[in-house]
Amino acid sequence: MNITPTKLKDCYILQPQIFGDDRGYFYESFHFQKFSEVTGLVVTFVQDNQSSSTYGVIRGLHFQKGAAAQAKLVRVISGRVIDVAVDLRPESSTYGQYEAVELSAENRKQLFVPRGFAHGFSVLSESVEFVYKCDNYYNPKEEDGIIYNDPTLNIDWGIPHGEEIISKKDLKLPRLS
Repeated sequence: MNITPTKLKDCYILQPQIFGDDRGYFYESFHFQKFSEVTGLVVTFVQDNQSSSTYGVIRGLHFQKGAAAQAKLVRVISGRVIDVAVDLRPESSTYGQYEAVELSAENRKQLFVPRGFAHGFSVLSESVEFVYKCDNYYNPKEEDGIIYNDPTLNIDWGIPHGEEIISKKDLKLPRLS
């Protein structure tokens, strides 16, 4: 498994080594010891989630506050997305910056999103199955977010204007500022 740092502090792209033959394939999607050795981070995942979405859906940008903050390891098992992580840690040298990575069933890339980040994705394929591991349990009282089209961030979600599908809840999210 290759673990590559992004431009954001503590945020990494994981690219597994694929072992395939005429029967199919196998890959290790996560290895605690390898991850910890490369990143210096100790992360224990406690919850796995999966979502299904259709073309044009933008989910996010979401995060959990305070003691409910979550680190996530996200990947796509079918389809294709643009996955976005935004550094919200005021003390970080990359505060207010974002990383956008294409994740797909074909490239099998994963994105590690540390605690203190907002996260979201847009669906580029007809549909997507999106899975993510979290290192803390979801707490609805501590959820928050940033509007997907925040002008300060100016994220290119890869979805033409007017084709975005955004939940009513996400349309009410505040700006980063």
